[in-house]
Formats: sequence, C-alpha cells, structure tokens
Amino acid sequence: MKIKGFLKDVGGASRVTKMRKALIENASPVPHPQDPIRELADALHPGKQKFVVTQVREASPTARTFRFEPFEENGVRSHIPPFQSGQYVNFYLTIGTSTVTRAYSISSAPSSVRGEKPFFEITIRRNVSYFVPDYFFKEVKEGSVLTAALPFSQFYYEPLRDAENVVALAGGSGITPFVSMAKEIAAGGLDCDLTILYGSVKHTDIVCGDELAEIAKTCPRVRVVHVMSDDPEWQGEKGFITTDLIRKYSCGIPAASGEQPEDMVDTTYMFCGPWAMYRVVRASMEELGVGPRRFRHDVMQQPSNVKQIPGFPEDQIGKRYQITVVRGVQEDVIGAAADEPVAVALERSAIPVDTHCRGGECGYCRSQLLNGDIFVSPLGDGRRAMDKEMGWFHACSAYPMSDLTIKIPIL
Repeated sequence: MKIKGFLKDVGGASRVTKMRKALIENASPVPHPQDPIRELADALHPGKQKFVVTQVREASPTARTFRFEPFEENGVRSHIPPFQSGQYVNFYLTIGTSTVTRAYSISSAPSSVRGEKPFFEITIRRNVSYFVPDYFFKEVKEGSVLTAALPFSQFYYEPLRDAENVVALAGGSGITPFVSMAKEIAAGGLDCDLTILYGSVKHTDIVCGDELAEIAKTCPRVRVVHVMSDDPEWQGEKGFITTDLIRKYSCGIPAASGEQPEDMVDTTYMFCGPWAMYRVVRASMEELGVGPRRFRHDVMQQPSNVKQIPGFPEDQIGKRYQITVVRGVQEDVIGAAADEPVAVALERSAIPVDTHCRGGECGYCRSQLLNGDIFVSPLGDGRRAMDKEMGWFHACSAYPMSDLTIKIPIL
C-alpha cells in the first residue's frame, strides 16, 4: 500500500470539500430534475394503483382465481412491479359503508409480469361466508377495477440463505404462495427442488389441484403430496401433516419408517396455513431439530377466536368499549368489542386504516395510544422496543381492554 504522507492522508477531507465546491461553482444554472434512483424506487414500489380483472376461473368448488392486468386511466397506465413467489398484494376496498384493506398471496409466477401481457393472480377460498371473500365472489367480475399495491412480505425463497431442497407445508388456501413457487420453478426462474405436503379435507376440494397436478407431471423438480383429513375414498396419505409424515418426505426422498434422512439439515421448510396447523407444524420442527434458519412461515394473521391467543383475558370476551379516534384536528367516537382488533372496529366505522399483514408484523397500521388499556397479541408482535415504551401499537393486533383514545395517521 502506498502512503502519500501524513499531511496528505489526514487532509483528504478538505481536498474533497474543495473539489465539491468547485463542481458546484461550475455547474449549470439550469435545474436537472431527473433522479434515476427515485425513478427506480418508484418502478419497484409504485404504491397504490388500479388494476382490471381480466379473468375469473374456478380453482376448486370453493375457490376462485382472479387475474389482474394493468389499467389505463386518463392516459396513465399502471404497471405491475416485479415480485417474488410468496409475496402478497394488498387491496383497498370499499364494501358498503366499510373501508377495508386485505392482503392476498400472489398465486401466479413472477415470470408472468415479464410477458407481452403482464398479469398477476390471486386465489381466494370461500368455504364459509366471510366479509371480504363474500365481496370478491359476489361483486368482482371480469372488467372490475380494483385498487391495490404490491409486493409485500419477506416470505420467499432466497438462495443465499435457503437450502436447494424445500419442503412446503400447506393447509387450505395456504397453498397459494407455493403454487406461485411451483410455477416459477417450472418456468426456470427459480433454482430449487420443491416438495409440497398439502393438507385438505377431501380430494374433491383441493385448491389449485389441477394446476399442481400439471406442474408435477411436467416438472421433475416439483413434487406434490396430498394429505386428506376426512376422505375415506382417498388412496393416498390420510390424516394430518405430522412429524412422521414430514420426516418421510424430507429431502424429496421417502425415508424408511422411523428413519430420518441424514441430510435433513440441508432442507428448508416453509409453512403457510391456518393458525391451528401452525402450532402443530412448529412443534414438529422442534421435534425434528429444525432451527429457525431452516424454518420460515408466512405472516400469521390473528386467530378469529381470541381464546387461541396466548394470554388473552377471557373475562373480556363479550365486553364493549368506546374508542375516541384522533386524526389531526378531527375526532370520532366509535364502538368496539374487546375481542376484536382495533383495526376491525375502525374499518367497520369507515375510518381508513392502512393495514397490510393483519398479523402485527409489518407496522403499516402503527397507531398511538393516548389513553386507556389495550391487549397486544404476542403472535407476530413486530413493534420496536421504543414503540412499546412510548405507547405505540399496531391496530391489527391490539384489542381494547377499556375505553380508548388513540391517534392514527391521516390517509
């Protein structure tokens, strides 16, 4: 290494300052508004946009797939930013008098945005009547225009971190991110082997079953194992996704009964499904000795039954409170149940709140508690330590335990 000398070395900062001053003095007086970094950021994360529904098709007797393409309005055409398999899109919906946001995993492959007609797809299941799925099934048709933003979430395959072999554990509509992943592997855009253990109730209602079968038939790197919990006619795996079943299909090679593949440590496990299934799978991971680095799960939304949330005070169930909502100089008083998240009470009262993950992790619905008591779910609590000290909370995972006064962002 060449050393120029003590004075020249320590005087480097002053030389840079002189050079910068000279450049400023000799610069053109005409502003140059272009900012390539800003332009790139806007292209990758464009915020809210409008998309048009161009196709609706059945994905099972209880599920539908909705295809969205860019929408042009007043000469401005929206665009679909690049995304990873496993990420989700957030929809901004007005349903009756309620203003709500809902996130859905993207079920199409990332390569779908690179064609002549770029698109993305979501697959929604409605096996029971529920607010937002009901809206999609009844109101959203070909030609419908919806406002959405994408992509979000850290739930995707990363070759620098994850093993080349992936075992996906899915239940119900939790199959959608893995459908995207399987499609991308088949398209050559993702370099890994994928074994999907997919739990359903009956073989007649497998979400995206035909698509998965076609991919597995034509792509040797994708394997799909269906597990039926209540289907006497099913000839394959039955029951639930247990530790033994995970062990059997790890590394893509069926192990002999009771034997654990030696290279199991070289497998990444990814989970997406209901909360009850997550608890079982998490216990299986611990039993199999799978560390946090090799087990990844999608954002867990708060259970609809608050009794499943650890520490929730059961004596609060059924109680109702009032919430004073402060937005700038405006104040509104709304009713809220103790066993529903604050965000749900806001949405029902048509007060805009920008939720994304609805599990307490992302922080988009970050709000401030000015007065009162709340219960914050420990499931996916993504608050910073300072936020906890200063009374900030995420509205999607906080429950009123008394009358509240809160301050939320103006949207």
